[in-house]
This record gives sequence, structure tokens and C-alpha cells, in this order.
Amino acid sequence: MDMNDVAVRGLVMLGCGKMGSAMLRGWLRTGLPPQSVYVIDPHPSDWVKTQGVRINADLPAHPAIAVIAVKPQMMAEALPDVGALGDGQTLVISVAAGTPIATFEKVLGDKTPIVRAMPNTPAAIGHGITALIGNANVDEDGMLMAEALLLSVGECVRLDNEDQMDAVTAVSGSGPAYVFHLIETLAAAGVAEGLPPALAMELAKATVGGAGELAETSDEDPAQLRINVTSPNGTTQAALEVLMDAETGFPALLRRAVAAAARRSQELANG
Repeated sequence: MDMNDVAVRGLVMLGCGKMGSAMLRGWLRTGLPPQSVYVIDPHPSDWVKTQGVRINADLPAHPAIAVIAVKPQMMAEALPDVGALGDGQTLVISVAAGTPIATFEKVLGDKTPIVRAMPNTPAAIGHGITALIGNANVDEDGMLMAEALLLSVGECVRLDNEDQMDAVTAVSGSGPAYVFHLIETLAAAGVAEGLPPALAMELAKATVGGAGELAETSDEDPAQLRINVTSPNGTTQAALEVLMDAETGFPALLRRAVAAAARRSQELANG
């Protein structure tokens, strides 16, 4: 299977909200013909309506790809719409958080090739990271096709087993919210030290954004980058003695936060 095959046989999207739209934008930008895309969504956005894709139309008999991008709470209602796609000829890719592969196998049949994917919200600007795991029916070509589609919104990594998905959800799936809260609280701390709110927020956003890009692009690991910024007995060291405290600092706090997110991911998967 390649992109030409997808263009001929079609790509079905079940749900086209923020994440689905981010992926669709990437595919159209890289040359997938809009008339090859079939969107099933009861409330398509105005943007989707202007892209030339087929909206709530009759589906092709054997599309190359079906992407399921609806929220877990809507899954039971939405799945019957793609029940006919479980003939083994369509690669099903799920980006639905908290929904295990077994849920799709019950509806689509155990012969269906299914890839479970966990992208994150920076996919909206092409800087996401997506973790992938396929069931036993997904061959290497299928994994490569899933990666090709998801590389349009950022990086991809493969998991060794599906059990890792809860931890991925807790780290990278929910992780952007942790960073956004860091920006909020860093700005608020600046205000508490006398900065005007707008200036504090501008400084916090640029600092977190720039540090993140440096961490991603540097040959040095984050620990070394931290050391590079920290002069002995300086201002950064004074702050890090608070942030790195074993009981009250980031290490214990983030460990609890990530564990809580992973537990909730497991609860969603178990219904």
C-alpha cells in the first residue's frame, strides 16, 4: 500500500475535530487529493466544508485507510458507522485516547489490521509526536503507511506492546497541558515579583518555547543543558534547590501527576 493506493481507494475519517483536522491539513498539504477523503462527522467545521473532501457521503466499498478520531465517550455510538470496514482490506488507524485495540477487534473482527496511535495537540502545528502499536494483522507495510500519514503532524515512535500506551498517554498525550500550566504558573510567579501581567506572560511563553526547542534540537541531553544554565551559587541554583527538592519539588510532583494520568487512561480503557 502507498499513497497512490490511498488516493485511488479512498481514506475514511470517522470524526474530524481538532486532531482530525490537523491530520487532514497535513495530508492535503502533502498532496492527497481531497476527493479521496471521506469525512463522517455530524458537525463538520466550516474549515472542513471548504476543503473539497466528501462529507457524510456513501463510503467506498474497500477504502485503503479508515482513521477513527472520535472521543472515547462517543466510541460506542460511532463504531457501527465503520463496522463494514472490517473485511481485512482496510487498515484501521485509531487516534482515540483510552480505547484499546481489542475494542475495535470486537466490532471489526479479528482479521482487521488495526493500528492504535496516540498523537498530541502540538500536531495542530506540525510539531506533535505520535506513538504507534499495531495488532497481529498489521504487517510492516501497514506500519509504514500509518507512520507516513502521521508524520504529516510530527514525529512518530513505535511501541513494543500496547501496555505502554497508558504511560505514553500520561507523558506525551497529556503532557502539553502540564507545560501550558507551567507557563501559567511561571507568569503568575513573575507577577508576584512585580512584573506587569502581559510582560510576565510574554517572558514565560518565550522561555518555555525556546527551552523546549533547544532541548529537542541540541546534541546535549536536558540534564546537561540545565547544568549549562546553572552558575555555582547563582540565581538558577537558588531556584533549582526548590524545584529539585526530593519531597516537594518537580521530581515527586510530576511522578504523581503522570501516575494519576496513567491510572485514568487504564480506567478509560477498561470502561
